[in-house]
Amino acid sequence: MQEIKPNKKPVVIFWIIAIIVFLGINVLLYFNILTRQVKEVGYNTFMRMTENKELEEVNISSTQITFKDYDGKYYKTGPIEDDKLYERLYESGAEFKSTIVRPRNPIYIYLIGLLIWILVFWAIWHFITKKIKKKLEDGPDMISFGIGDDSGFPGFGGGLGGGLGKKNTGRVYVKSDNGIKFKDVAGEDEAKELLSEIVAYLHEPQKYTDIGATMPKGALLVGPPGTGKTLLARAVAGEANVPFFSISGSEFVQMFVGMGAAKVRDLFAQAKEKAPCIVFIDEIDAIGKKRDASLNTNDEREQTLNQLLSEMDGFEGNTGVVILAATNRPESLDAALLRPGRFDRRIPVELPDLKGRVDILKVHAKKVKIQDNVDFEAIARTASGASGAQLANIVNEAALRAVREGRKVVNQSDLMESVEVVIAGYQKKSRVLSNKEKLVVAYHEVGHALVAALQTQSAPVQKITIIPRTSGALGYTLQVDEDEHFLMTKTELMNQLATLSGGRAAEELIFNEITSGASNDIEKATKIARAMITRFGMSEEFDMVAMETVTNQYLGGDTSLACSPETQTQIDKMVVMLVAKQHKLAYDMLQENIQKLHEIAKHLYEHETITGEEFMEILNSEKNTLLEES
Repeated sequence: MQEIKPNKKPVVIFWIIAIIVFLGINVLLYFNILTRQVKEVGYNTFMRMTENKELEEVNISSTQITFKDYDGKYYKTGPIEDDKLYERLYESGAEFKSTIVRPRNPIYIYLIGLLIWILVFWAIWHFITKKIKKKLEDGPDMISFGIGDDSGFPGFGGGLGGGLGKKNTGRVYVKSDNGIKFKDVAGEDEAKELLSEIVAYLHEPQKYTDIGATMPKGALLVGPPGTGKTLLARAVAGEANVPFFSISGSEFVQMFVGMGAAKVRDLFAQAKEKAPCIVFIDEIDAIGKKRDASLNTNDEREQTLNQLLSEMDGFEGNTGVVILAATNRPESLDAALLRPGRFDRRIPVELPDLKGRVDILKVHAKKVKIQDNVDFEAIARTASGASGAQLANIVNEAALRAVREGRKVVNQSDLMESVEVVIAGYQKKSRVLSNKEKLVVAYHEVGHALVAALQTQSAPVQKITIIPRTSGALGYTLQVDEDEHFLMTKTELMNQLATLSGGRAAEELIFNEITSGASNDIEKATKIARAMITRFGMSEEFDMVAMETVTNQYLGGDTSLACSPETQTQIDKMVVMLVAKQHKLAYDMLQENIQKLHEIAKHLYEHETITGEEFMEILNSEKNTLLEES
C-alpha cells in the first residue's frame, strides 16, 4: 500500500510561526543588548566614582580605562598620567585588572541568537517529522490524521473552538502485520462471508465486471451492542490492501450550520482520490435519522444527511469506493438512506449461537494461559445470550481470578465463576445476612429450583446459591438449557412463569409472609405474560392480533401499545390472571413436595451453594428430613 502523504500546508504554517517567535525573541534580545552598551564619561567622573567607592571592577590599558559600577553598568574613559591611581583604586576596594573588557558588537550578538533559534526550531521539526515517518513505516493498525485539514499539524487546530479550522477528524487503517483479520473474528460466519466478498471485489474487480455484476455501493451492519460490528470493520481493514477510512457519525455533527456537510464532502473527496478504498461510518444513526416536519428538527443534521445521500448517489459504478456503516438502531434510519443504490446490503450481526460462543471463547482463550481440559461448550451453554464482548470479558475475568487464586493457568472453575460474575456480579462478601434473612433466601431460591425441576420442558437447574452479589441479588438459581432454543412454546413460557413465582410461593408457604426479594421475579413474569398476550398471539381473546410493537429491537426491546384504552384495561386484567394462575400452580407444587423443600433448603442454608447434581440427588433421594425451626 502506498504511504498516505501528509499535507504540505503544516510545514509552511510551522515555519511561519517559528520565524515570528524567534524574531520576536531576538528583537527583545537586541534591545536588551543596546541598553547594556558602554557609556563614555570624563576622567573626573571616574575619579569621583573611585573616591565614592562606587566601582566594582576596573580594567586599565594604554588606550582606555573601562570600569563597571555595582549596578552592572559599564563606562569608559581615556587614560591620564596619574601616579596615585592604583593607590586610590586599592583604597576603593575595586577589583582592577590589566585586560580590557571589550563590549561585543550588538549586530554580532543578534546574528548569533538568530542562528541559535533557527537551529532549535529545525531540531524540533526534524524530531517531529522523524517520529511521524517512523510511525508510518512501522505500519500501525490505525493512524489519526486530518482529512482535508486546513491546519493539518497537531496543536494548530484553528477556528472558533477548533471547529472551523478542521474539516474532518477521520482515521485511516493501513496495512499491518499484527492487525485484526477475519480469522480473529468468530461467531459471525455469514457476516464475514458477505464482507469477504466486498474485499475480494476491491482486490479483483475485473472478475466481477466480466460477468456483468456490480458490487453494492454500501453495506449496513446492524445488531445489538457488543456483537462485533466495529470489530468486523477493523477485520476488513486488516484484510484489504486499500485505504480504509473510519469515522464516527457523531463527528459530522457540528455546532456551526454547514460544517457537517463540509465534512461529508471532504471525506468523500479524499475517498475518491484514494480509490479503490473503503469508508466506514460508525453509529450512522447520529446523522441518518428519519427526516420529518417537526419544529425541533436539527437543520445541521438534515443538511449533513442530505449531503451524505448526494455523495452516495454521485458515485459511478467503477469508482471503487465502498461504504460500510454500523448501527444498533436500524429502525430510526431514513428510508432514502436504505434504498437500493445507497446501502444495498444489510448485514445482520446478531448474538452468537452455541457454536459461535464456543468459537469466540476459543479465540479469546488463545490470549491467556489455559488448561487443556477446559470444556468450552459447557461454558458457552452457561453463557447463553451473551454477546462477543461479554464472552471476551468472561475470559479476562477468568484470568484475573486465576491470578487472585495464585495460579498460573486458567481452569474450568475460573471460567464458570466468571460467567456468574458477568451475569450477577462479584460475590459481596462484606454483606452478612442475619440467620432469619438467610433462611428466607434459602427457601426462596429452592422454591424456584423445585418448581423448575417438577415441570417438564423446563431448563435443568445447574446451581443454587444464597451468597449475595454486587448486582444486588441476595441469591440466585441458575438454569441452563441442554440445547440451543430459538423458539419458545406456550408451555415453556407458562413453565417460566411458574418457576418465577416459585420463590414468592415458598415464602408464603413456609413463613406465611412475603418479602421484597421477589421484585425482579415479578418484573420478569409480568413482561413474559404481557408479551404472550400482546405480541405472541397466545390468548384466545385476541387470537393473532398484535397489540404491542417493539421499538428498539437491539437496545432493550422497548415496546409501545397500539390499542384503545379499553383494550389496554382488558390486557392488564388478562396479565394479572395469567400470572396469578401460574403462581397458584407453583404454590400447589411446593405444598405437595414440602418435605423436599425443607430438606433442600436445609442443605442450602448450611452450605450456601449447591450444584445441580447435588440438588437432583437430594430431590431423588428417599430422605425426608425436616428442617428444624430456627
